[in-house]
Amino acid sequence: MIKLKDIQNAYDKIQKSIKKTPLMECPTLDEITNSTVLLKLENLQRTGSFKVRGAMNKIMNLTEEEKSHGVIASSAGNHAQGVALGAKSIGINATIVMPETAPLSKVIATKNFGARVIQHGQYYDEAYNKALEIQEKENLVFLHPFNDDYVIAGQGTIGLEILNEVSDIDAIFVPVGGGGLLSGIAVAVKSINPNIKVYGVEANGAASMKESVSNKKIIQLKSCHTIADGIAVAKVGDKTFEIVQKYVDKIISVSEEEITSAILFLLEKSKVVAEGAGATSLAGLLSNQVDIKGKKVCCVISGGNIDINNVEKIINKAQILKGRRIEFTVKLSDSIGQVNNVTEILKEYKANILYLNQTRYDIDLDVNEQLLNIVIECRDEEHGIAILTALKDSGFKINRK
Repeated sequence: MIKLKDIQNAYDKIQKSIKKTPLMECPTLDEITNSTVLLKLENLQRTGSFKVRGAMNKIMNLTEEEKSHGVIASSAGNHAQGVALGAKSIGINATIVMPETAPLSKVIATKNFGARVIQHGQYYDEAYNKALEIQEKENLVFLHPFNDDYVIAGQGTIGLEILNEVSDIDAIFVPVGGGGLLSGIAVAVKSINPNIKVYGVEANGAASMKESVSNKKIIQLKSCHTIADGIAVAKVGDKTFEIVQKYVDKIISVSEEEITSAILFLLEKSKVVAEGAGATSLAGLLSNQVDIKGKKVCCVISGGNIDINNVEKIINKAQILKGRRIEFTVKLSDSIGQVNNVTEILKEYKANILYLNQTRYDIDLDVNEQLLNIVIECRDEEHGIAILTALKDSGFKINRK
């Protein structure tokens, strides 16, 4: 098991190759939680993710013989970029196996760092097994994304940076996939101050660490389904599991809805772009599964490599969850002016119409009826309810979807 000295040595090696990312205050979070909340912005790290820390530390500790063989890694995208950048920085070849479902932006970024990219499988674990096949066939050096002492130590340097800047922190929320980030930070902060609480946060659909801790043995999930692709890991490492059992205070899991809401919150209130995995720590804090009132806490925003093609989908989902986008149908008599009567009420209440479709082709409609399908944008849930109530009070038959 790694020690604090290993993490300190890692920081000495990699600090000139990484960014010391900022801790940012968020007054809105302070008000909501009645605590002091700091965001550790690893989304601003080189490659847009904390993963470069561990990858860089591992590569810098390779022997000359290992370097001559070249390296291979499996990754959903962030470890891939870290390995590719690290390999490029010392002039060695890198091969990365990524799932076919990996965000295109991460695939392109990895290629741009000079790595050979092979896509295989739907999930990380399938890519991992493929990477092991290629490693054996081509005699490459495998760089594990989380179950490696040098990688864990590299990720732990985040804990050192947090405490070097704010020594009186009470708790830290950390995203969990395979457990490398959580393990490294836990060893760092608990070794310096055992009273600091360390909480791991993972998605409900990929809760491999929570299942393993609950059962006191490593459990492999049958499947992983989450928008937080960076932490979609079906089986945690034996090294990370051992550290988590010893040092981490609690593992909590959050829903897809909580993750999407956290992404939107960071965009709106902090102007921070976070991917699903990166926002999971904040989702855990906001889930109220841990009492933080009156405490000074830190959320590690682990990455910002969100697929731009998914941004609109995620924002739309979060808007719906908050009642700021509402879909409903209105049944009308098929006569002149009926649609205008509906839109006049929407105008009066300052609702923005995002979508409107008028049809007579519904089996449940009478001969002289039509159906409007409408999506509106409003300020909040209360505003939306007021609009629907006004339509009902005007005699319209409303069905909210």
